[in-house]
Amino acid sequence: METIQGISSFTNTSFQTAVTIGTFDGVHLGHSKILERLINNAKKTGLKSTVLTFFPHPRMVLQKDTNIKLLNTLEEKKQILEALGLDYLIVHPFTKAFSRLSATDFVRDILVNNLKTKKIIIGYDHRFGRNRNANIQDLITFGTALDFEVEEIPAQEIDDIAVSSTKIRNALLEGDITVANSYLSYNYMLTGSIKKGKGLGKEFGFPTANLHIEENYKLIPKNGVYVVKSILDGKEYFGMMNIGYNPTVAGTEKSIEVNFFDFEGDLYDQKVQVGIIHRIRDEHKFDSVQALKEQLKEDKKTSLSLISK
Repeated sequence: METIQGISSFTNTSFQTAVTIGTFDGVHLGHSKILERLINNAKKTGLKSTVLTFFPHPRMVLQKDTNIKLLNTLEEKKQILEALGLDYLIVHPFTKAFSRLSATDFVRDILVNNLKTKKIIIGYDHRFGRNRNANIQDLITFGTALDFEVEEIPAQEIDDIAVSSTKIRNALLEGDITVANSYLSYNYMLTGSIKKGKGLGKEFGFPTANLHIEENYKLIPKNGVYVVKSILDGKEYFGMMNIGYNPTVAGTEKSIEVNFFDFEGDLYDQKVQVGIIHRIRDEHKFDSVQALKEQLKEDKKTSLSLISK
């Protein structure tokens, strides 16, 4: 898959495309059905499968919604889409100026002239153009005039996508990683760089890697202890992760700390991705550091038992 930053950077002159448009946050099971349809159709017709997405999220720009939380960072979304077999991902900067583009200009200049679109697969409720005043019927009319085909994704599928996205977000906020993963069809992931912490985990016999996530829009699951796995130095490792404030040792800042089992090495300043498999328990304030140490031993036993299953 090739990732293109900005529509103007897509300088293709040798092939035509099959396109779908959207944020595809989470790239969950509902999204995957649409993307598989796009990819299969493109292969059959000799087109290149292309997703046109926008960043920042339109709500961040138009509604100044800085509290919006997304299931994927941009890099995570790229990773998932590439695994599906997509040909091109075009990430276009969403700005107020772009939102004012007329429907005619968007279809003629961007979809037809720039992307060489021959087929668009899009939801029945898709709206576009300035003030979102054009709908799928307008798009079909444009298609007749400008020689591209429109395939409508029916209401049931679009509604299923909305329901799935809501259920995933709610499940993560409630700590129900099993439900979230079942809708995603992959383990919910957190990606960040490892930064130095206070070193308390090492003192307790459970050295931790402190995961710093740069993207403040990334949805972080409910505080608590989780079973996770990662690929480190090309090898799979399991571990347990705490999300929270470390109240037993009077922590004041929220942190994400991972204790990898059987891993020896320096991860500082490295980029690490953890997939969350199970949730063990809530974060608690223990009566003593010794009580916390004993609980960590129990957490590890529980983690290993869940991993073995």
